[in-house]
Amino acid sequence: MVSIKDVAKQAGVAISTVSKVLNGYPNVSEETKKKVNQAVEELNFVPNTVAAALSSKQSGRVALLLNLGNVAQAVDEIYMQYIAGTIGRAVELNLDVITVFDSMLKNKSLEEVIRYLRSQSITGLIIFGMSKEDWVLQRLIDAQIFKIVTVDTPLVNATSSAVWIDQAAAQYDVAKKTLKENKGKNILYLTGRKNGYVTAERLKGMQRLAEEENLSLYVRNGEFSELQARNLTLRYAKKRDIVVCASDLMAIGAMRALMDMDIFRPVCGFDGITLMGYAGKQMNTVKQDFRRIASEAVEELKRLLDGGEGRQIVLDYELVRMKYDDVLS
Repeated sequence: MVSIKDVAKQAGVAISTVSKVLNGYPNVSEETKKKVNQAVEELNFVPNTVAAALSSKQSGRVALLLNLGNVAQAVDEIYMQYIAGTIGRAVELNLDVITVFDSMLKNKSLEEVIRYLRSQSITGLIIFGMSKEDWVLQRLIDAQIFKIVTVDTPLVNATSSAVWIDQAAAQYDVAKKTLKENKGKNILYLTGRKNGYVTAERLKGMQRLAEEENLSLYVRNGEFSELQARNLTLRYAKKRDIVVCASDLMAIGAMRALMDMDIFRPVCGFDGITLMGYAGKQMNTVKQDFRRIASEAVEELKRLLDGGEGRQIVLDYELVRMKYDDVLS
């Protein structure tokens, strides 16, 4: 087994220096950090804290990485379901879980992120809310140092898997259902967050529907924001027949704006959050089982930790019509 002494020899530094680098101590030069990290990767060194965790009754320690930077309070229930699903299944599989927030890794280099995760004895990660702009996380996946499962991010390699629903198909289905129930050819489509993986996929679904049904598709970016969706609806909905939203939160904002304008336009959403039932009107939406998605992500991470190859897992979804009765206990 490779020891810290072997790493020190490979890097040409003292054992104490290797320890400082692995535990993120300050006052270590970038050149020294680079040499130590390179030696760690070349020798495939596993720190004693990680080795101890792997040899104990627990099969590994995993980090639940959440990006809450742009999350509105109204959709916290999605993240709570993710957390509940993750912890519940992890306990059953004898995995130790810690929660890491995106802000904790903000402005860190790849090497600093690796050191931090190693200092916490992390062997695998489940990443929620990753965007195309999260370059360090993408490089972390590419490095294949840790076992990683991403939710709603289709990045797969030998050590990383992806779990999500077919976003394009789901957006296509809920919009088509709404279109069939209502007449109209002129659609206002409010997309989600810029540079988001799900945003791009859901837009593909709408573009496919527009092409098949010969629709006029007017696309505006709603950033998954209730307020932004409201403002866009106030500005553009009068000349459109149907408002399709890439999230329930935006659908609520759109519906409130239509009620304020005292005009009717069919609105549909995406996600199936409880708050949708309080919007005041019935709306079609795509219902995702977030707890199950998180549970599946944990199971997949356990499979990777046990030596499995990365893959993409596509789960099912349900089209529902949310109304107030649905949220009553």
